[in-house]
Amino acid sequence: MAAGAHLRGMTARQVARIVLDREPLFILDVRNEGDYSDWKIEGERVASINIPYFDLLDGVEVALGKIPTEDRVLVACAKEGSSKFVAEQLIKAGRGDVYYLEGGMKSWSEHLEPVKIGDLKQGGALYQFVRLGKGCLSYMIVSGGEAAVVDTVRLTEVYCSFAAQKGARIRHAIDTHLHADHISGGRKLAEQVGATYWLPPKDADEVVFDYAKLEDGAEIAVGDARIKIEAVYSPGHTIGSTSFVVDDQYLLTGDILFLESIGRPDLAGKADDWIENLRNTLYKRYTELPEELLVLPAHFGKITELGEDGSVRARLGDLYAKNPGLNMPDEAEFRRAVKEHPPQYPNSYQEIRQTNMGIIQPAEERQREMEIGPNRCAVHDK
Repeated sequence: MAAGAHLRGMTARQVARIVLDREPLFILDVRNEGDYSDWKIEGERVASINIPYFDLLDGVEVALGKIPTEDRVLVACAKEGSSKFVAEQLIKAGRGDVYYLEGGMKSWSEHLEPVKIGDLKQGGALYQFVRLGKGCLSYMIVSGGEAAVVDTVRLTEVYCSFAAQKGARIRHAIDTHLHADHISGGRKLAEQVGATYWLPPKDADEVVFDYAKLEDGAEIAVGDARIKIEAVYSPGHTIGSTSFVVDDQYLLTGDILFLESIGRPDLAGKADDWIENLRNTLYKRYTELPEELLVLPAHFGKITELGEDGSVRARLGDLYAKNPGLNMPDEAEFRRAVKEHPPQYPNSYQEIRQTNMGIIQPAEERQREMEIGPNRCAVHDK
């Protein structure tokens, strides 16, 4: 064993800070090849290799020659146990500065990192919660001792804790649409804190619970400063997809518009019906909005979409200049791009949709399993 070396864990939060701070990290991922190919930890200065756990049971010599000596090494597996074993064997073989991922890739999938987007004109601020391991983005608007959360993920304790730190009571939980790639925590959060849960009614035909109808032009006030959240009906990803203009500064686009891509219309099996809606939203409705609005989507597809501060944002006018999905003047070309090369479906997406409708209530561990893997809500994500 390397002198002074001992087995150490690294939390998902610590990994997130390494990624966001663009520090070097080398990862030995010991999951099976298929899981690694499907989804892994990525970062600007993160490098990784995959050697399945069962190939290392008889010794880690095969890994030693592939691990750089100058960087920290993180061993990752699905739940934790395999990575602890391999990390310990690497240390015994003389390799120092080795860690295992606490909680495994499940913990990575669930970590949320809050980033301040900006101040509101009458006081308060808007925050983005970056779920690095899943590509999900959610938001909290805080003003005058009140808060609204948009596109809440199921990890509701994070929002409750953050709101408490800001001295705010969560009054509204809002979903831009019925999600299919992750389990919404909006209704759960509303029940926990006594808030109102908002959902577009055109996405709610099959839901089995009560909700407040989020319709075009609806305004939701937050705090004494009366920060306005204005609903903008923007169908295409789903028939009910609704965007928000917040404080005349920010445009929360849900899964309709991303920084490098556009939303896919096929997760409810209605691509043919919804492609025209998608085009109308992107090529008509959004063009009527001010170009200076800061676009804040509900997902990102690539780690390169994160800015220097770790946030995902872009000016609406800039997206019209460079986003491929917004630069297809020929309608037939647009239709082909959306339909002919769709990305792989999200894992368990039909089961996730049913959960978000309230039709099924999977146990917590099953919910974690359903969400494992990358988001696949965009047309151009690979």
